[in-house]
Amino acid sequence: MSSTKPRPHQHSAAKVSQKSLAKYSPVSLSTLAEWGVIVALILYPFLPIPATYGTQLSNLFIFAILALGLNVVVGYTGLLNLGIAAFFGIGAYITGILMASPTYPFGWNFVPTLVVATLGAGAAGLMLGAPTLRLRGDYLALVTLGFGEVLRTSLENLEEITGGTRTLGPIPPPAPETLIGLEFDWSQDFRPFYYLNLIVLAIVVKLLFNLERSKLGRAWVAIREDELAATCMGISAARVKMSAFAAGAAIAGLAGSLYAINLGNTSAPAAFDFNRSIMMLCCVILGGLGSIRGTLLGVLLLIGFDNVLSPILDGLIQQSGLNPDGSRFLTFSSWRLLIFGLALILMMRLRPEGLIPASRVQLELHPEHENGATIATKGAT
Repeated sequence: MSSTKPRPHQHSAAKVSQKSLAKYSPVSLSTLAEWGVIVALILYPFLPIPATYGTQLSNLFIFAILALGLNVVVGYTGLLNLGIAAFFGIGAYITGILMASPTYPFGWNFVPTLVVATLGAGAAGLMLGAPTLRLRGDYLALVTLGFGEVLRTSLENLEEITGGTRTLGPIPPPAPETLIGLEFDWSQDFRPFYYLNLIVLAIVVKLLFNLERSKLGRAWVAIREDELAATCMGISAARVKMSAFAAGAAIAGLAGSLYAINLGNTSAPAAFDFNRSIMMLCCVILGGLGSIRGTLLGVLLLIGFDNVLSPILDGLIQQSGLNPDGSRFLTFSSWRLLIFGLALILMMRLRPEGLIPASRVQLELHPEHENGATIATKGAT
């Protein structure tokens, strides 16, 4: 009885089709999902939703920019920075000094102030990075932690310049109420600030995606993977580390400038303390080190839970009569840090690479899946 054997070209055609599906289907689905999120964010202000939620989501964009700045240092380069909130504060106070009226006579406009605040924070990152280039691991973390605390204390004590424990302001809105025929109600309507923050976030994300694929971005990753091997291949570890510190600090300063402009003042120095840095680090770790999409998801989950979901749950508990006396013990927000800690412990145990890991990080933690992981996580960084 004769059997029909498949021809060689049929085998090759089947393999090509399977590879094509494996290669393009996940990317297409992820691309569709990303465009869906983008469209939803653009249309969100026009939905019948309370303005409070729009303002909170607008603030999430600012913290997403801050977390992306930290991801450059921690995720790409592997340098543990526990003082990212310091550069956040530098950007805010530069904005306050240049724009606050009548506290200061400068009265700068929004765009040049944003540029100077970004460059000023980047310069501070260079000054911190230069003397700490030889430090690694815990020692570098201690230096950045000390820098953050020194800056916060200085902001509180330099009352003649920073206003001390008070806020520095008022900071005027970034544009007049009428511009190119459009009406902007900066004080009552959340939409102008919402779209401003969303546009700046989109620019930062696009810039980081380009940097990720550039020679500098690959050098950052090479330093993280193996500094000695990268140095032997001709990469200047000192310059690469300094560029990472400067880039991360500049992005954090940009976020700080937006933060001050949105608030109308610089906020008190306590807003730029160690807790802010730790929260941003948790966002980066939860989402996935070195992953832009993962960092954005981490901010949405952690900061969104803290600023949006937690107050809603507290209100529901109050309305249900479970907490008639208003006891802090029965409020959801009182337990949020414990919930964050448990969530991070579970992540470290079950998915140490993060929710949306970078492909290189996933291969480091799961080398047994090397053949399929590159395709499955392509585009996740």
